[in-house]
Amino acid sequence: MRRLLLVAALAAVSVPVALAKGAFPEVIALPNGWQPEGIAIGNGSTFYVGSIPTGAIFRGDVRTGEGAPYIDGAAGRAAVGIEFNRGRLYVAGGNTGKGFVYDARTKALLAEYQLAPPNSGATFINDVDVTRRGSFWTDSNRAVLYRVPAGRNAAVQTIQLTGEFQLAPGFNLNGIDGPDDGRFQISVQTATGTLFRIDSRTGDSRKIDVGTTTFPNGDGLLLVGRTLYVVQNQNNRIAVVRLSHNLTKGKVLKYLTNPALDVPTTLARHGKRLYAVNARFTTPPSPTTTYSVVLVKQ
Repeated sequence: MRRLLLVAALAAVSVPVALAKGAFPEVIALPNGWQPEGIAIGNGSTFYVGSIPTGAIFRGDVRTGEGAPYIDGAAGRAAVGIEFNRGRLYVAGGNTGKGFVYDARTKALLAEYQLAPPNSGATFINDVDVTRRGSFWTDSNRAVLYRVPAGRNAAVQTIQLTGEFQLAPGFNLNGIDGPDDGRFQISVQTATGTLFRIDSRTGDSRKIDVGTTTFPNGDGLLLVGRTLYVVQNQNNRIAVVRLSHNLTKGKVLKYLTNPALDVPTTLARHGKRLYAVNARFTTPPSPTTTYSVVLVKQ
């Protein structure tokens, strides 16, 4: 999930947009000027897409292609990576240094976490994974993971990364996903195209051995069993990687693409269907710029 120069906040409370219709349409329109980044599948066929500069959330239906802005944006918020878990939406707040949690039914803001300590330097909270051990958040400018344990009034924990991970010029840790037990997290370093397995307790990091393969412009991740999907945004493709049982080795099985992809950033799954959101980072954003969600066939 690359950084995007934020433009003036867009109104997120417009009249519902006319969207593509049909039985699981292959392309679903988002509001013009939305500037999306993260996508999550909720209950049934519901999906959610955030707006980077406003923090607003769009809600739609992958079966019908219909939808409308759902959660209003607000000053001091942003929406980069998002995840739906047990009726809640977890939203990475980009350069706000925060993470936000919403009730997906009532739209209420349940929690606002200051993940990066104030005055800690440049930060970009990029993505989030929710497990039984709590939520884990990446920072693309710092060699850390943030963890918020499950339960009420949990305090933010900063996990310093050790081992093989090293900060590189440009964007660092980006997408994140892992087994539900939360023992390990997998993340991709955008600047080097390298996958890492990270011990979520100690921060020890280890490169995942995929031979000479790298994943340039690696962005959002989706782990299904031991199959890892790696979105390569400006490459307009998704790598499908089969991981070893201990998550230390991988083999690229194939690459998925679609002519409708235009700098996809993140990926979500509905049954056997995969949906990628077009962030269009190579297109200058404006209030009339079009954006979409694309069905990517396996």
